[in-house]
Amino acid sequence: MVSRVRVWLNRTYAENVFFMDQLRRNPSDRAVEIHATHGDADSPVLAAADTADVEPEGLSPAAYVEYALDQCVRRGIDVFVPRMQQAAIVAHRSEFEAVGTAVLAPPPEAVAVFQDKVIAYEAVEAIGVPVPPWWRVRSADELVAAVEELEAGGHKACFKPASGAGGVGFRNITRAPFSMMHLTGFPSSYVPLDLVVQAVRQADEPVDWLVMPRLEQPEVSVDCLTGPDNRIRLSVGRTKDGRRRGFTLHEQWLEPARAIAEGFGLHYLSNIQFRMFGDTPVLMDVNTRPAGGLHQLSLCGVNAPWAAVQLALGEDPGEMVPPFLGQDYTVVSGPRPLRAVSLPHQRVEESAPVPAAPAPVDSVEVTAEALPL
Repeated sequence: MVSRVRVWLNRTYAENVFFMDQLRRNPSDRAVEIHATHGDADSPVLAAADTADVEPEGLSPAAYVEYALDQCVRRGIDVFVPRMQQAAIVAHRSEFEAVGTAVLAPPPEAVAVFQDKVIAYEAVEAIGVPVPPWWRVRSADELVAAVEELEAGGHKACFKPASGAGGVGFRNITRAPFSMMHLTGFPSSYVPLDLVVQAVRQADEPVDWLVMPRLEQPEVSVDCLTGPDNRIRLSVGRTKDGRRRGFTLHEQWLEPARAIAEGFGLHYLSNIQFRMFGDTPVLMDVNTRPAGGLHQLSLCGVNAPWAAVQLALGEDPGEMVPPFLGQDYTVVSGPRPLRAVSLPHQRVEESAPVPAAPAPVDSVEVTAEALPL
């Protein structure tokens, strides 16, 4: 009898409820039990898991590793998919292996390269993968100089933190003065240069930003599955152009993604993003973890999460080629259940009925595939 597989996802994106769904619907028909932890008790991943815990706040990297090891032992975890404190966890991979847990993440050297975008761009450019022009800025004067140089070349400027994920801190720079245009309609990523300069000058600490030209669509995210032998098992590009999404196997995207994944040992699941700079695809970002949209490959007949778990367990799925490419689609928000909660005890008048605990509520913070466009 084949035993069930116990998988743990720590503090991860809400979209990974779909990652969990795919593990359960695996083509091997293997029983999978999922443990999830998160700092937010209302994260839908906690409700989607078979067992769940709320993570303690404020742990140092070393303390988080101890917490993670304890979770693996107490919960009998076979495969750990870390997002939170990934760098600290992979540095202690042998300790997790000693308690019977495989860590589904790249080795520490690979994670370290892509934690800092400057180091990443320099390393990737050295192996021949094109990157956009960039300037690392720490002061208002450096920011203005970088923006002016980009504008002199006919480009629009944007900036993002030198380290970070998920598009947090990304802004487009405009010369338009602050006006009612910025206060009507929906919030925008566009910020006036003079206000940015003022904020940087008034900040208590230097910023650490990359200033770059605004890159053009399409955006192509290549999902890669790489074995511990540094050999690619799967690479598929997901295209994004406005609302329209699709898939591609074109080598102009896959070849540089494979060069990065294999060249830097991005074992298991990684996501490598490109955009256009003029007529050239250039690297935008590298994620050493599964992408939030990885589940969309199911539209191509591929279950990437399960193939990655197989690799982590030493069961090589072999080279995987999508049997077909799904047609274009878009994504829409949809409800997911949350864990049931009870209202705090409230004092009520004797004549008033005591309110019942509310039924489980739904969340609309995750996305799912919609009908084709």
